[in-house]
Amino acid sequence: MAVRPLAAAGLIAVTLGLGACQDGLIGGASTRHLTPVPAQTLSLMQTKGMSQSDPILIRAYKKESELEVWKRDGTGQYALLKTFPICRWSGQLGPKTKQGDRQAPEGFYTITPGQMNPNSSYYLSFDTGYPNAFDRANGRTGNYIMVHGTCSSAGCFAMTDASMGEIYAIAREAFAGGQRAFQFQSYPFRMTAQNMAKFRNDPNAPFWNNLKEGADYFEALRQEPKVGLCGAKYVFGGADAAAGSCSPRVDPLVAEKRARDDHQIAELVAKGTPATRVVYQDGGQNPVFRPQNVTAFASLGAKEEEMPYSAKEFGRHNLGEVSRPETLAGAPEEIAIEPKAGPAGPKGRTQLAAAPIPTKAAAAALAAGAKPAPAPLMLAKQAEPAAAEAGKPARVTVADAEGDVSAFQQVFGGLSRKDAPAPEPATPAADAATAEPAKQVHAARARIQAHLAKPPTATGAIAEKKAPPAKVAEAKKPAPKAEPAR
Repeated sequence: MAVRPLAAAGLIAVTLGLGACQDGLIGGASTRHLTPVPAQTLSLMQTKGMSQSDPILIRAYKKESELEVWKRDGTGQYALLKTFPICRWSGQLGPKTKQGDRQAPEGFYTITPGQMNPNSSYYLSFDTGYPNAFDRANGRTGNYIMVHGTCSSAGCFAMTDASMGEIYAIAREAFAGGQRAFQFQSYPFRMTAQNMAKFRNDPNAPFWNNLKEGADYFEALRQEPKVGLCGAKYVFGGADAAAGSCSPRVDPLVAEKRARDDHQIAELVAKGTPATRVVYQDGGQNPVFRPQNVTAFASLGAKEEEMPYSAKEFGRHNLGEVSRPETLAGAPEEIAIEPKAGPAGPKGRTQLAAAPIPTKAAAAALAAGAKPAPAPLMLAKQAEPAAAEAGKPARVTVADAEGDVSAFQQVFGGLSRKDAPAPEPATPAADAATAEPAKQVHAARARIQAHLAKPPTATGAIAEKKAPPAKVAEAKKPAPKAEPAR
C-alpha cells in the first residue's frame, strides 16, 4: 500500500516536469507566438521596400555576437532588415561536432514551419536542423540545437525574449506569405578578408574557407545560395550545386569577389598580419548587454539611427538567468599561431605548419591576375603511425556541475569525464584540431586557470543574482516539444 503514494508522487513529478518543458500546457495555452511584428519594424520594412509576407534569410556570427534578419525587397534581392545582438552563445569558434560539447553549430541550415516551436520552454524558438546532411557526412552528432529566447546557452543561440518574439513574428509572417523554408547561415565571424587573414592558421581554417564560398555567393548576388554536398564538403551555387555537383558553375560576380578577397588577404599577410586563434572560457555575449557598456556605446559619437541596434534599448532588456556568467567576465584569449615548418613531431603527431608568407611582389602578381596561392593552412603529415606514449601520467578526471567536460578542458585537453573511454591512438586527423605550439598552449592554459581560480566579479544585472556555484552553472536543457518528423 505504501507503494501507491510514491507512484502517485512520481507521476505528479513527471507531469510537472513535462509542463516545464511545454510552455502553456498548464494554466492555459500561450499566445506569445501570435504577437504582431512591432510597428517600428513594419515602418522599417516599408522604408526598405519590403512587406511582411516577403521571404526572409537569417545570418548569425559568433565572434561579433550578432544575428541578422534579411528580407527580399522589391528588386528581388535580399537586403538587411535588422540586426539583433546575441545575448549568449556557448563553446568556442568552430563547428559543433558531438553531443554535449556546448558548441553552437556553424554551417548552412534550412528552417521549415515544423521547426518553429511556439511552446518552447525558452520563450519561443526554432530548431536549426542540426545535424544537416553535411554534419552527418562528417560524423557529427547532437540534437535540439535552437535559436531561442532566455539568455542561457548550452550549444544554442540565445536571444532576449523580446528579440526572439520579434524574430519569431517576422518568420511567421514570411511563412504565412508563402515561403516554404528559410535559410539559416551560421558563421564563426564575418567572412571578411581581415578575419580570414587573421584566422588563416586556425585548425578550422579549411572548414571556414568552405563556409566563405557560400557567404561570397550571398554577398555578391544577394540571393540565397543553393546548397549541396560533394563528399564531406559544401558546394554552393544554383541548381547544379543543389544536385550535388562537385564543380558547380561560379557566377562571374562571385568569382570577382573571391579574387578581390584573395588579393586583399595576400596583402594583409604580406604586411605582417599575425595569425591567431581565439579561445573563450565558454562562448560570448554581445557587450551591449553589459550595463557598464551602455553609456560607452551611447557615447561613441555616431547617431542612434546609424548604429545597428540601440545600446540603450537592449541594455534595458530583461535577460533572465544568464548561463555561466562567470565565464563572461574576462576577454577571450588570443593565441598567436606562427609555427615554423620543420621535421616530424614525436610519435608521429601532426604539426601545424605555417604557409610561406606572401611578399608584396606576390600580392602584385595576384592583383595582375596570377592564380592565387593555395590555402595558407598546411599540415605536415608523418610517415610513421602514432603510438601511445609509454609511461604517460594518468589523465586527471574532473567533471563540471553539468557532468560534462568544461570548455577549457575541451580546448586544451588533459581532463576527461569519469565515464570517458580510453583514448585511442593519435592520428593526423585527430591531432589537427589541437595542433599548436606547446609553449603557447601551456601559457594560455596557465592564464585561463589563474582567471578561473579567482572568484567571479559580476556587475549590474548579473550581480543581483549571487547564486552559489552550483546555481550559476546552467542546468541541462530539457528537450522542447516534439516536432513533426523532418
